[in-house]
Amino acid sequence: MTTVAVPAARVERWVANFADRHGSAELAVRDGALTGVAEDGSTFAAHLPFDAPYDGPADAAAFAAALTVPDHWGVLLVRKGGFAVARLAGGELVDHKIGQRHVQGRTKAGGQSQQRFARRRDNQARQAYEAAAGHAARILAGGPALSALVTGGDHAAVAAVLEEPSLRALRAVVVEPWLAVPDPRRTVLDAAVADAASARFTVTNR
Repeated sequence: MTTVAVPAARVERWVANFADRHGSAELAVRDGALTGVAEDGSTFAAHLPFDAPYDGPADAAAFAAALTVPDHWGVLLVRKGGFAVARLAGGELVDHKIGQRHVQGRTKAGGQSQQRFARRRDNQARQAYEAAAGHAARILAGGPALSALVTGGDHAAVAAVLEEPSLRALRAVVVEPWLAVPDPRRTVLDAAVADAASARFTVTNR
């Protein structure tokens, strides 16, 4: 079983290619997703972004047309070594900030040296999270209320940032998918925005 992100412009072609590979596919709408069962038994389930249920026709074109983005939404990516924050209005990037912070690597030293390195790493990580939270408060919490927030990077790091009092309300609008990303850079952020706005096709090949 694999899951792939498919933008609206490629949905119809993706479904056609699925049928070419596995045989004619019977489409249906089940549990808020467009599903397909091919002649060889392979299946897919396609979900709209931002946790939106799909209740339209069992048709790839109709499903593609249903891929829309909220008027106000955001992306928050955090890892120990950096962060990326973005606010979007529909498909337009309104504001963003990308930052890197040095967090010392692990040491093989033992005893007091290991404890000293661990304390230093914890302090550096906390400073990185505080920097991310400050920019998130300005960009994500400082304008019109967001209806969706897509997160990614490191689970513990994102949780630490969203624990900041000014950001706790954002936890209520966090939506799938979780984005597994490397240390955030501009290219990583751009790819994350595209993936967040794409359909998610979960495929089981036979």
